[in-house]
Amino acid sequence: MIITLLSDMGTRDVSAASAKAVLMRHAPSATIVDVSHNVVQYDLQQAAYILLSAYKHFAKGTVHIVMADIFLGDDARMLLAEKDGYYFIAPDNGVLSLAFDEMETTRMCFEFSKPYSFDKWMERAGNVVAVLAENRLSEFGQCDVKMARRLLQPQPTPSGIDCNILYVDRYENVVLDITMAQFERYVNDQPFKIKIIGMDDITTVSNNYNDVTEGKPLCRFNDAGYLEVALNHANAASLLGLGSYHSGNLRYQTVRIFF
Repeated sequence: MIITLLSDMGTRDVSAASAKAVLMRHAPSATIVDVSHNVVQYDLQQAAYILLSAYKHFAKGTVHIVMADIFLGDDARMLLAEKDGYYFIAPDNGVLSLAFDEMETTRMCFEFSKPYSFDKWMERAGNVVAVLAENRLSEFGQCDVKMARRLLQPQPTPSGIDCNILYVDRYENVVLDITMAQFERYVNDQPFKIKIIGMDDITTVSNNYNDVTEGKPLCRFNDAGYLEVALNHANAASLLGLGSYHSGNLRYQTVRIFF
């Protein structure tokens, strides 16, 4: 069994390590992989984007555990969902609905009462992993997934569309909150341009970074199907002064696509 971990806990404290310790006790033969523990605190949309980007790279049957804002809302529930041959253990806080249009099956595993405890949440997650390993899914009844409101949505304007910055990756490529399907619907084969201060306008969608010369800007759809703005062999976010949405201070930064 492969188990992945995605959280907003960071690595300065012991939470990520203690989560692994619990899982190793419940599933000693499992391979545990860290996807990321650097999701911005409480940023469900960023957690959902990283989950969507990562989950299919693993073998079918992998269990993806999402630990972002796990006690959000009045009803702190733990879900076990299935999609495309993968399992997802996650809080019922909307993160799954932000990542996926729909799940094939969703089961309610546990409902927590106050005072909440991360140790108790992880112990329950370990219980769910053990149930999966023994194929005892009938122990959990099916339920609906809580839907989360998207804070970031591309907004049409008279001259184009304003896109929010969803994520800035390790190479400072800037991921926008517009999917390929949305881009095709809005642009509809008409000419477009993304204006970059001090740089050439971007007027085509590239297949890879080397479609332009070194230092030049480009846009491309990444593996998760979202549009990203990048500079070939340079750091787009720093050089262009761009940054992602921050849920703590409710600041947004937008990139406009003109057409």
